[in-house]
Amino acid sequence: MKIKLQPISERIGQQIINIDHGSILKLDITEIISLFKSYGVLLFRGFETNAEIFKEFSNLLSTDFIDYTGGAFTRRVINGDKTLLSVNDYQFEIKLHGEMYYQQNIPLLLWFYCAHPASKAGETTVCDGKQFFTEISSSTKELFSKKKLKFSVNIPQDEWHKKYQTDDLHKLEEMCRNNNTHLKINEDNSIVLEYICPAIIPSRCGKYQVFINSLLPTKQLSPKILNFDDDSEIPEDVVAELNEIAERITTNISWQKGDILMIDNTRIMHGRRAFTDEKRDIYIRLCAPAFTF
Repeated sequence: MKIKLQPISERIGQQIINIDHGSILKLDITEIISLFKSYGVLLFRGFETNAEIFKEFSNLLSTDFIDYTGGAFTRRVINGDKTLLSVNDYQFEIKLHGEMYYQQNIPLLLWFYCAHPASKAGETTVCDGKQFFTEISSSTKELFSKKKLKFSVNIPQDEWHKKYQTDDLHKLEEMCRNNNTHLKINEDNSIVLEYICPAIIPSRCGKYQVFINSLLPTKQLSPKILNFDDDSEIPEDVVAELNEIAERITTNISWQKGDILMIDNTRIMHGRRAFTDEKRDIYIRLCAPAFTF
């Protein structure tokens, strides 16, 4: 099977491009794993795909698929499969982040599938958290070494029922314990959740530091719910510095129909540019790798 390899951009990732109409299901899995370990993000382009082929291909390399229970956004289930979700229910920009980094249990591996690209804009953005860390000023690194991030959110009863897909407080308490999240239940059965985490983490191999978290989109969309763990505010100049770095080293992925994107959620941050085309449709799967890395 003939493929062509080329970088997604000068700073990140690899594209695996089909040049002889071969099936994506016939790719050398060992080679894919090796490339993924090296680059953290792979774009598969030019293959004949659909939602079922996307699922079959991602199943070859993944395990422990999860639904989006506890997720920050509303996501539409595709074809009745709770592990296949649309990320198209909102059209605004979403800044760089690690997926579900507002809780302890994160999906280690992300898959995206382009069912239909936007006619313009709507690019998915990616950035290497390893490179991001190297770009941060010494003073900001020192600040993040001393203080952790704290997410504090109030959720009405009907909203947490939908968010956690249960109305059972005992089940909710168990979910929060498993996610190292502090839960307070108010008299009206609304809840307050608090989760504390570092902004910078060691890489899985332990050889370098990675800036990966949910700081930037939270400050963009719900700024009041995020402070430091001592309840002090994150300085505006720090947020500005991080946004400047993000724009400078981000790579935009302009989708083509049938594209598949594979992302290491312990290293690579992702986001999205705003769009207006209601036909844009991108699917996501959340899981763990079926291999060590």
